[in-house]
Amino acid sequence: MTRPGADARAGHHSPPAAFKRGAIAGVLVRELKKYVDERGWLAELFRDDETAEEYLPAMSYVSATLPGVQRGPHEHADQADYFCFIGPSNFKLRMWDNRPESETYGCVMTVYAGEDAPKAVLVPKGVVHAYRNVGTAAGIVVNLPNRLYAGRGRGEPVDEIRHEDDPDTVFRVDD
Repeated sequence: MTRPGADARAGHHSPPAAFKRGAIAGVLVRELKKYVDERGWLAELFRDDETAEEYLPAMSYVSATLPGVQRGPHEHADQADYFCFIGPSNFKLRMWDNRPESETYGCVMTVYAGEDAPKAVLVPKGVVHAYRNVGTAAGIVVNLPNRLYAGRGRGEPVDEIRHEDDPDTVFRVDD
């Protein structure tokens, strides 16, 4: 875990003074189709024939987020996240392009996903991201990141630049 304001990677920089709304280069949002029958439903979360090799998962995990709770904002120097929002609640996902070399540097993008609109969202490295459960039930999120948490055998530093503990952060889920 990295302290707010700490340089967790070479070349870490300050974010732009203001973000503008717009799509972010490299962020992919895919609608997830639920196949429903008398037994319940099934949804394909991930297919390697629909994902670039650099984003293939190295691991997976599932988390439950209580109503009103926010995770992030944070970013990764090397890791991409592949989030699957399927319910049973709904989420507001906010992303900020904090990559100076990106053609969409300074853009902020918001996606609503979950039970009412199941989606998979690929968040490339360097894109700050946070999500909040905006529903009334605990919500489940599956993530298939392309890097191992804390590296092989959990023996490396965690690739995370945390902004959520900084009271002056420009990365805010709500406008």
